[in-house]
Parts: sequence; C-alpha cells; structure tokens
Amino acid sequence: MAKFARSYSKYAVFGIGAVAGGTIIEISRKYYHSHLAHSSWTTNYEPSGTKWDSNWDRREGEYLVHPKKRSIVPEGLDLLKGTKDEKPVQSKAVRNIFMIRHGQYNLDGKTDAERVLTPLGRSQALDTGKRLKVLDYPFNKIHVSTMSRAIETAQLISQSLPDVPVEQCALLEEGAPVPPDPPVGHWQPEVHQFFQDGPRIEAAFRNFFHRADPSQEHDSYELLVCHANVIRYFVCRLVCNPLCILSC
Repeated sequence: MAKFARSYSKYAVFGIGAVAGGTIIEISRKYYHSHLAHSSWTTNYEPSGTKWDSNWDRREGEYLVHPKKRSIVPEGLDLLKGTKDEKPVQSKAVRNIFMIRHGQYNLDGKTDAERVLTPLGRSQALDTGKRLKVLDYPFNKIHVSTMSRAIETAQLISQSLPDVPVEQCALLEEGAPVPPDPPVGHWQPEVHQFFQDGPRIEAAFRNFFHRADPSQEHDSYELLVCHANVIRYFVCRLVCNPLCILSC
C-alpha cells in the first residue's frame, strides 16, 4: 500500500507540474501576442474597413501645437483649460505630388549601373518632360531615386524643366515593401527584403505624403521620379489599409 502511495504521489506531482507548465506557456503566449511589436509598415490593429482616419499623417491641426496650447480638447483629455479662444493651427496651402515611374530600362543588366534606359525609355522620359512643361505648373522640386534608371529619367525630364531643382533621395529606391497578396510566381523576394525595404519605403511615404506645414503660404508642386513598387505602395497606402495588395 505504501509502495502504491509513493508511486501515486509521483504521478500526482508530475500531473500538477504539467498543468502549471501548461498554464505558464498559455500566459506567456497571450503576453507575447498582446505585446507583439510590428514593423513600421504594418499595424497592430484590425483593418478599419471604410473608416477614414482624419489624422492619417499625424498632422491634424491641433496636434501641431503643444498639448497645453491646443484649442480643441481631444475626448477624454482635459489639458487645454483657458485656451478656448485660440484658433487651431491649419494648413493654408495644398501640396501637389506627381509620381513618375522611370522609363523602360535594360532588364539584362546585372548591376544598377548596367540597368540604364533603353532608347524607348529615353524617349518616354523626354516625352514626359515635354508634357509636364505643357501643363505649366510652377514645379518646386524633382525628387529622384538614387538608382541609375531613375536618375537618367529625371535628367531627361529636366531638359524640359531646367529651372526646377533636382534632389536625390535613397528612400525612393526600388524594393519589396510588403509580401504580395495573393502571391505572384514571377516575383519572389527573400523574406529579409521585406523587413529591410518595408520600413524604408514607409519612411519615404511619411517624408513626402503629408499636409502642408502651416507656415507654407502657397501651393507646391513636386515630382517624385522613382519605381513601380514604390509608387504602388504609396497609392495603396493613401487609399486603403497599409497591408495592401501589391504585385509586380
């Protein structure tokens, strides 16, 4: 009987240990998911559907002022007593952005330096410049990716817009911002590319797409000369959930 009791106690202890271990694992799993930090180009929240976030660029007028000086009190906060007579800070001007993909280029090039425009690509860039000149907008700047095909495209466009300054930006380089959904068979970047390119291209979006600063008095017109995936991401990021559908 004593032998049976000792044997039974071993099983009881083992059972209690298994239950405790399972409980710890479950608690750890829940804690992990509740504290999971996503990349800057994803979201921890459920898709909002058609609900529009009016503060999408984090530049809503009241948020450009120190909390103690805001003229509008966000729900649940009581930071602005005594500032009701102040006017909220708002943009006065409109930022107009033209996105242009580089011209056709040499797909057989093994390096960026070899992926230059084809004769057709050069013709496309020249025609784009001519068309932009006809539009007669007071362009302020041409922002261009640092990749060869984009730089060449911008240079050819500049022949029609010689007075518009050109500025290179590495954030606009081509890349793999998010995994395509549904997957496509002819475009299969390595997993690490999404983690490397995604935050960079999201940073480019935040850099170029936002409301005008309240100090900007007149409308601005800017050109972005970059790449297909970058432009797709920008467009999807503007009109829908960041986890948008992309394909090459």
